[in-house]
Amino acid sequence: MRHAVWIIAVAGLVSHFTGDSTEASYAGAGSYNCCPTQACAPSGDYVAAQSCCTTCYKTVVETVMEPRTYTCTRTVYDQICEQVPITCTRTVHDTHYRDECYMVRTPCYQTCYRDVCCTVRKPVYNTCYRDVCCKVRKPCYQTCYRDVCCTVRKPCYNTCYRDVCCTVRKPCYNTCYRDVCCTVWKTETETCYKNVCYTVCKPVVEQKQVQVCSGEWKTETYQVPGPTVQRCVCDPGTYEWDPCRCCCVYKPGCCRIVCEQCPPVTCCRKVWCPKVECRTVCCTRYEQEVRQCQVPYTVCRRVPCTVTKKVPYTTCTWTCETITKKVPYTTCTWTCETITKKVPYTTCTWTEECITKKVPYTTCTWTCETITKKVPYTTCTYKTECRTRKVPYTTCRQVCETRMVTKTRCVPRQVCETKTVCVPRKVCRTIPVQTCCPVDPGCAAPAPSCAVPQ
Repeated sequence: MRHAVWIIAVAGLVSHFTGDSTEASYAGAGSYNCCPTQACAPSGDYVAAQSCCTTCYKTVVETVMEPRTYTCTRTVYDQICEQVPITCTRTVHDTHYRDECYMVRTPCYQTCYRDVCCTVRKPVYNTCYRDVCCKVRKPCYQTCYRDVCCTVRKPCYNTCYRDVCCTVRKPCYNTCYRDVCCTVWKTETETCYKNVCYTVCKPVVEQKQVQVCSGEWKTETYQVPGPTVQRCVCDPGTYEWDPCRCCCVYKPGCCRIVCEQCPPVTCCRKVWCPKVECRTVCCTRYEQEVRQCQVPYTVCRRVPCTVTKKVPYTTCTWTCETITKKVPYTTCTWTCETITKKVPYTTCTWTEECITKKVPYTTCTWTCETITKKVPYTTCTYKTECRTRKVPYTTCRQVCETRMVTKTRCVPRQVCETKTVCVPRKVCRTIPVQTCCPVDPGCAAPAPSCAVPQ
């Protein structure tokens, strides 16, 4: 493709420096004077034809950001909570009991009985019966029916409507606000301090020799082969005569894809080289020490405060409105109808019957009886007795106890991380470009013998 462009440029320079307008050369060909005269007749004027436009390809270099992944190491500190024993002293209050004797006078109540004689009259009731004859009249009822003719008036109701004008009062509500003073209690806090004793572990530093595994990071360089890139390559084209356009047309060569490998990339990585060395380590042991500190505590109290707030109230006004409504009323007309109905009536006849019945009556007689009954009475005597009771008293003692305290320390560790960065890389690609061959100005009035070669 590049050779075709150079050929066209050289041919234009040669035709320009020769100065012969009739001997125009095209891509290294001879002058048109050598063509036969018969070839010019059907072809027409070559200069009058349009300029030839062809498509060529141009290589463009672009910068592409390519992601690259690399691994790095960073130090992460983990917090470890461990239990540390501490010894403290606390006061324990023990409750003991001692026996104490005291004198108590207790009353002793005793119930005694004495015999009392008395005369009692008791009634004796006796139920007797006597025969009584009496006459009883029993009614005998009988229901009979008679036919009765009567005239019945039946009402016929009809509903009618009339227009009635009435005045209706409609309420109009309005919400207003008034200021009301009320008391609100606010909480005020005050910070006070009190002395509190606490135990502190005082560190004592000692040194000792310890074998420590350590090392160092060394940078190592290695090469990574470059990626394989596919590139489109076009073969050189040729010029062919197009009878439809009466000109030579450039036909590009075949395009094929060629795989090319990019140059290798030099990368660096860190390698850990371990080693054992003897170090002097400071060991810390803790001694307990009692100290005092000011511990704040908060005291809350409620203080009254007067605030003003808006209280809504509703006012109502009435508006009169005249409306017309349909008021129903009922008219009644009566129709007379004669009917016959059965009217029941009851007849009563009496029958007399003589019966005998027993009538109870009660007789009462009195009998005297002497009885003896127990009459209770209470006697009280006091006796003195000695009792023992438990009297509590409290003793204090100091108790040493060990409790665990949680302490936090940071432990470093190495964490590998993968990061991605964008690295610029140049990529070549081919793009199509349309080029047109310019017309020689000396060919404006060509010779009649100029013709297009076949």
